[in-house]
Amino acid sequence: MGIYLNSVSPYTLYKSEVCSPYFVDKSQMLRELIPLAEVGNRHVCVTRPRRFGKTVMANMIGAFFGKDVASEDVFETLKISEFADYRRHLNQYNTIYIDFSVVDDECISYKEYIDEIKGNLKEDLKRGYPDIDFRENGSVREDLQRIFAEKKERFVFVFDEWDSVFHMPFVTEDDKKSYLLFLKGLLKDKPYVALAYMTGILPIAKYSSGSELNMFMEYTMASESKFGNVFGFSDKEVDMLYERYCENNAGKEETLNVTREGLSEWYDGYFTKNGERMYNPRSVVAALENNNLGSYWTSSGPYDEIFYYVENNIADVRKDIALMISGEGVKAKIQEYAATSLNLLTREEILSAMVVYGFLSYYNGKVYIPNKELMDKFDEMVQKEASLGYVYRLAKESERMLEATLHGDTETMENILAYVHNTETPILSYNNETELSVVVNLVYLAARDRYRVEREDKSGKGFVDFIFYPEDRSDTCIILELKVDNTPEEAIEQIRDKEYMLRFMGKLGELPKYTGEILGVGISYSKIDKIHRCKTEILRNRI
Repeated sequence: MGIYLNSVSPYTLYKSEVCSPYFVDKSQMLRELIPLAEVGNRHVCVTRPRRFGKTVMANMIGAFFGKDVASEDVFETLKISEFADYRRHLNQYNTIYIDFSVVDDECISYKEYIDEIKGNLKEDLKRGYPDIDFRENGSVREDLQRIFAEKKERFVFVFDEWDSVFHMPFVTEDDKKSYLLFLKGLLKDKPYVALAYMTGILPIAKYSSGSELNMFMEYTMASESKFGNVFGFSDKEVDMLYERYCENNAGKEETLNVTREGLSEWYDGYFTKNGERMYNPRSVVAALENNNLGSYWTSSGPYDEIFYYVENNIADVRKDIALMISGEGVKAKIQEYAATSLNLLTREEILSAMVVYGFLSYYNGKVYIPNKELMDKFDEMVQKEASLGYVYRLAKESERMLEATLHGDTETMENILAYVHNTETPILSYNNETELSVVVNLVYLAARDRYRVEREDKSGKGFVDFIFYPEDRSDTCIILELKVDNTPEEAIEQIRDKEYMLRFMGKLGELPKYTGEILGVGISYSKIDKIHRCKTEILRNRI
């Protein structure tokens, strides 16, 4: 066993995951990789946003294939053990596992970084094959070729965070080229390669425009369906985890603060290539372990982590931001190879980068803000960055708009809508109620601190434009209906006629879910006289 060769680290780390109370078995992925290793000279690269389980899968692969550490105790209870060729491949390969994100804190150059990796690997090979006469100054590639020539042994390579070197501050453009040539020389068309598996955030094509790494089959979230259900959690898997959460906490005095609906609202919203919805796995597990719904995936950086991607071309993306914050999808051509953390200039580059890094989800030609975890960061951004222009001004009025609504101050409500309509607002053509709803979403942005705001929610006998579910069940409930070229009174009447209030009432025979008053809000806009009109009415008093 060595630092990289047949290291105990992947086994140790993966075993810890398997023993976790919220572990999800994804070992079926190995059924796809075993035949590739058996044939030999196969190369796979899977790219996903950060915190989507890439390292867990890399550790699983290293623990399964690697010699010198018997991992039967881990895999015997997993799904892969049902595979006919399971035992024939378990712990049968010399495995080289390298996490390229690991760098010494005193490292100041690419040469120091890569020389340490090469040195450790060469030392591992010498210890693993003491009977082979390695050339003193030979390269890693030469040492591996010598092993294959004398022993006919092949290797499984597992490279985690292979692209992290491109973000290191001391790495130059020439260094990046050298790194690609190092990987090419090590892996391409080499008889000693049984399987090379790499994972990272950005696609190979972003870095390698030539033939350096064209031997890899690349699988991204947006472009390939294969491995789509391996990274992230499906609805069924989250159902299973939530049941486990309830069982684990049964009988404890601590209140269960996490609901199944809350997990969907906070962490769902990503898509595989074939349209299956996926949850952010790290955040789901953190919420269940901590008994709290919160921002875990983005906890490493505030809203400016998102603003970093849009600040170079705010003019081209602020309308998109306004639409996405309102819940709309935005048509976009996602070019994953164009995604980079530097020099994002065009709208397509900005949106592409945000999809690749996981700030947006992509499906069927449109990009979306996936869930509340990310929506909160976008909300924070638009309320603090004046450079976003009319989007910022709309958001800044949202606290005043909510208070005016709760107090029935329709004059202030109408004045705020008139103000935002008369400023720089290209989204306010108001050709239909969808465009009006975008503005309403922004002008009630502050409501999300107290409410779960849902659009087009099935309620009563129809679909209501907006329902505001209070976090405090005794707080005021709000039903908001929009009308273009109709009156706000007609909007209130529709709320009554279609019994939208039933959303707050609970099932027959049960106590109401919410005990506060129910407030109906009608907002209309006349395309003839260009005037907004508002009306509020208490539909039910407090219980």
